[in-house]
Amino acid sequence: MNEALLTCDVTAGVARLVMNRPAKLNALSDAMLAALKTRLEALAQDQSVRVVVLAGAGKAFCAGHDLGEMQAGRAAADKGAAYFADLFARCAEVMQLIPALPQPVIAEVHGIATAAGCQLVASCDMAIAAEQTRFGVNGVNIGLFCSTPMVALTRNIPRKMAFEMLTTGQFIDAARAEALGLVNRVVPLEHLQTETMALAATVAAKLSSAVRIGKQAFYQQAEMGLAEAYAHTGAIMVENMLWRDTDEGISAFLEKRKPDWAE
Repeated sequence: MNEALLTCDVTAGVARLVMNRPAKLNALSDAMLAALKTRLEALAQDQSVRVVVLAGAGKAFCAGHDLGEMQAGRAAADKGAAYFADLFARCAEVMQLIPALPQPVIAEVHGIATAAGCQLVASCDMAIAAEQTRFGVNGVNIGLFCSTPMVALTRNIPRKMAFEMLTTGQFIDAARAEALGLVNRVVPLEHLQTETMALAATVAAKLSSAVRIGKQAFYQQAEMGLAEAYAHTGAIMVENMLWRDTDEGISAFLEKRKPDWAE
């Protein structure tokens, strides 16, 4: 993997990934998608990492797909059909890796998050944005409807607002993104990294096995009917209650002391 393209620093259980292609506004080139896939798959196996933060270097978080690469794909005999199908499949794989990751993933967003970049934010478990950030699924402005970004977006914000964004190509500001639920909170740019890492540290301080089982259940139950969801999460809570560290955590709370967790 090209380390310069995607950097990773781990501190106190928090892995900070930074997309490092500032000249191209961290566009999701073939190489960037490959780097993200490789790193996310590695982090999924790393028990020492409790939280992942995803950020972008330079002026923006991510401007979406690399349009130059996409146009170059048209040179093939099939006019790019096979390349485009493979590209969108690879991108979808990366987007699905994020909610499937055992650790919570927090997007640290600034500048712009457009098209597949907005999809990336919507795919993360949480997001903090700088005040001047703009969000858009603006492919329609160049004749390409953001159909794949739509999948994550419509699972984050109300459908009518998502449809308006998709069909008008208009941007929303960070305050509107917060109101719609696309991001958790908005902070001044100069505080963005500090606030994001503070949230990551708060989550990293919890019993990581509980957070991991909880994240998995969060996404599983969301796809179920009400009765099935309660049955599923009830069984998970039974499993969770039987852990040694959960017993210790509850006992510590009742005894007003810090828990002595094994992990």
